[in-house]
Amino acid sequence: MSDIKDDHGATATEEPADGVTDETTGEEVEDDGPRRSPLKNALLATGLILGSLILLIIAAKVLPGTPGAIARGMLREAIDARTAAMAIAIIGLNIHFGYTGLLNMGQAGYMLLGAYGFSISIWHGLSMPVAILIGLGASLVFSLLMGVPTLKLRGDYLAIVTISAAEILRFTGRLAAFEDFTGAAQGIPGSAYRQPFVDLSFLPQTGTYDFLGILELQWTGVNGWWVRLVAWTLVLVCVGIVALLVLSPWGRLLRGIREDEDAIRSLGKNVFAVKMQALIIGGLFGSLGGMIYILPGSMQPDAMGRNLTFFAWTALLLGGAATVFGPVLGSILFFSLRILIQGTADAVVPNAIMNTAQTKQFAWICVGVALMCLVIFRPQGILGNKKELRFNV
Repeated sequence: MSDIKDDHGATATEEPADGVTDETTGEEVEDDGPRRSPLKNALLATGLILGSLILLIIAAKVLPGTPGAIARGMLREAIDARTAAMAIAIIGLNIHFGYTGLLNMGQAGYMLLGAYGFSISIWHGLSMPVAILIGLGASLVFSLLMGVPTLKLRGDYLAIVTISAAEILRFTGRLAAFEDFTGAAQGIPGSAYRQPFVDLSFLPQTGTYDFLGILELQWTGVNGWWVRLVAWTLVLVCVGIVALLVLSPWGRLLRGIREDEDAIRSLGKNVFAVKMQALIIGGLFGSLGGMIYILPGSMQPDAMGRNLTFFAWTALLLGGAATVFGPVLGSILFFSLRILIQGTADAVVPNAIMNTAQTKQFAWICVGVALMCLVIFRPQGILGNKKELRFNV
């Protein structure tokens, strides 16, 4: 504390501030300390990810019986191609919400478009590069159709439109009238579109590889090492692209729009155009994630419903919105911790109280409770800063 004098010479005591003031509401917000530099955030995220994987490897190798089996299941889920696919989609959601403040509640719709564009194109005889372009092009058109009527309005309108549009896409794809085109509710089997991707593999086409005796997978198979290698390589590429974008003047413009778009508009910037760019770019990441998501399995429209969007939001908030590595860290922790909860409940709770099928539902209940606690007690997530969550939506 320090003493200061007012205009009349009286002495007053200056108290240290406990927080910062939200310029939008005028309320005091708890200060989360100085913002970490991007390099420190990257090092912290890398350390947490590598540390978690090393702990899982040690646990899977050393622990006997059920604990070891749970650790192996967590490790398998942490490096799964679908976890990587979700990380890519969440990177796109982070551009929408974390950096721009757009309340996109339909990221699963972008994933569905990318997956449909990719799988339908190959199924009907087109090459894989053309199929990828069609999936990305469908995402671009979808962004334009949603963005033009809603981006000039408040953010909650965008949330309503995106979740509704994603559900319309899902129900349209499963219509029996489109069975010859989309596969209807049964979807499209992976064998109809996976082969061009498998043919690109430089790994052995047959045989398996046992990683340290704890994780044995096919070299090039339905869900083997090849698809994992490609998926996580794409995650690193996407992280690099986003890092370059958000550290550029365009990225600073996004954060300005997120915090006070009227101020940005007063500087002569076209806020609508920048929002549309962010919506398109984030949607492209979502579509790419959808393509990767269906490679280890099949194209099922119901697998990309509302729940997938909510999983993406949970992982984003867990890792930290408006951070480059938050989506990756959040994805790995979210899906691996679910296996921990499920495996522990299955091992500890007697079948008379909760069987194996019910433990899966219990795991999702715990995830929902964890999300509520996260939003209440640490909305900035692991890597984020509470200052970054003062949105003007």
